[in-house]
Amino acid sequence: MVEYMAIVNLTPDSFWEPSRVWDAGVQVDLCVQRIREFAAAGASIIDLGAVSTRPGAAAVPVEEEWRRLEPVLRALAPAELAVRISIDTTSSEIVRRAFDIIGPFIVNDISAGTDDPFMLPLAARLGLTYVAMHKRGTPSTMDGLCWYPGGVMEELLKYFGAFAKRASALGLSDWILDPGLGFAKTPDQCWDVLRELERLQVFGRPILIGAADKRFTRIVPDGLTLAHEMAVRGGASILRVHEIPKI
Repeated sequence: MVEYMAIVNLTPDSFWEPSRVWDAGVQVDLCVQRIREFAAAGASIIDLGAVSTRPGAAAVPVEEEWRRLEPVLRALAPAELAVRISIDTTSSEIVRRAFDIIGPFIVNDISAGTDDPFMLPLAARLGLTYVAMHKRGTPSTMDGLCWYPGGVMEELLKYFGAFAKRASALGLSDWILDPGLGFAKTPDQCWDVLRELERLQVFGRPILIGAADKRFTRIVPDGLTLAHEMAVRGGASILRVHEIPKI
């Protein structure tokens, strides 16, 4: 059965404006309200992001990321919500601070631990569920890094094969695979990934697909619906969404 990871952005600049809970700062009450609405609509995971990863997005210092995230976590800590919290971050320091407030959560790391050498050891030590995503470069450079000599799926198999070995060596056993649609991949490559998605089941990990508001879905009619249907057929068990879809 597919799970829905609903996106709540604590940023002023994330690409999908309706996902933001921002008005000259994070609106904590609106954030909690939106989380409750997503839970009622069927989301089982809420993904909180305090740094935009849209193409061309500027880097955000850790202290600013924390300034946006901390008040929301403190508001959630005493709340009884029928959802799991995920935090979209590449910073081990953010993970450490967040754990001190809310305890176990899902780490959603678009760099799969490559941006911060302390991230994987910390996630392993804390026993956290970890989302490892494939990308190249940074949000400002990824569009120019889409060439894969053996094809995009061969790149993903090689990449996650190497990640699986790193995770095993560190004792990180609970991880989720995200092929990173839209990150250093052309629209055609994104569709190729979805067509061949079942090949990634070789790793025996849950597969997360984030197709919401990605450019590749706009080049075909009902592209997002089609992407979600292909993802589920290919074995995806988690869809990262701005709205809970009907599949």
